Amino acid sequence: MGFSEKIRSGKFVITAEISPPKGTDTEMMLKDASFIKDVVDAVNITDNQRAVMRMSPLVACCILGQEGYETIMHLTCRDRNRLALQSELLGACALGINNILVMSGDHPAKGDHEGAKPVYDMDSVQLLGLIQKLNRGYDFSGNRLESRTDLCAGAVANMETNELALIKLKKKIKMGARFIQTQAVFDAGSFSMFVAEISDIGFRRSRIIAGIIPLKSEKSARFLNKNIAGIKIPEDIIHKMQTARNPKVAGMEIAAGLIEELRDMCGGIHIMPIGNHENTKAILEMAGII
Repeated sequence: MGFSEKIRSGKFVITAEISPPKGTDTEMMLKDASFIKDVVDAVNITDNQRAVMRMSPLVACCILGQEGYETIMHLTCRDRNRLALQSELLGACALGINNILVMSGDHPAKGDHEGAKPVYDMDSVQLLGLIQKLNRGYDFSGNRLESRTDLCAGAVANMETNELALIKLKKKIKMGARFIQTQAVFDAGSFSMFVAEISDIGFRRSRIIAGIIPLKSEKSARFLNKNIAGIKIPEDIIHKMQTARNPKVAGMEIAAGLIEELRDMCGGIHIMPIGNHENTKAILEMAGII
């Protein structure tokens, strides 16, 4: 059963994130993917994450697809206008890449290319609406396509439950987001409140995928708190990392504990490692999920 079928049927999904190479050599990407082969349902491929230039996720997904991996292609609004977005989506579908995670994308000022200009011709809500049109057999201007797409689109969300955040999330759902992937969770209580709010607006909790970042050190925890929007690591977790004899093991134990707590609240988890996936399988085993 593929990723989209599992989402539709309510079966628990496990996904994991990989960044494409910053170059043309795909050996390390494939090595990282090999750690999680047969362990996850799909591999997410980032799109110039944090506005740092890397290989096209379309190409990376295609290469991984040829090796037998099901992929979820990230697509940001930052780098493309509506023409380029549609071309990218048609190309992805033609290559058998049918899972798309839509996001606005970090501003280029945060990345590694000073002076790069953002596009933002569309926002993430509009992009989801565009995908709905392509799936119905029409382009964004209403022209009929020669063949329609069959894309399973998802959206991202922070665990904010203020009025503005919920209005935007509701728009994403209305525009066809079939699954919601959250920013990294470090507080099961906050996550529970977020899930309750989404359930109240009519979105099934089985379609919510909780983000998990296994910490490696106190320093990495403080870096995430300071630099990544939507991440709030509580001080008690930072203290555990600070006092741990082996911070890497402590980070794995914290991640596994969170997965155990979240498992019954949502429809899946998404592992975003700091570094590679060498420990991902062990974390999932510690959590009793595989």
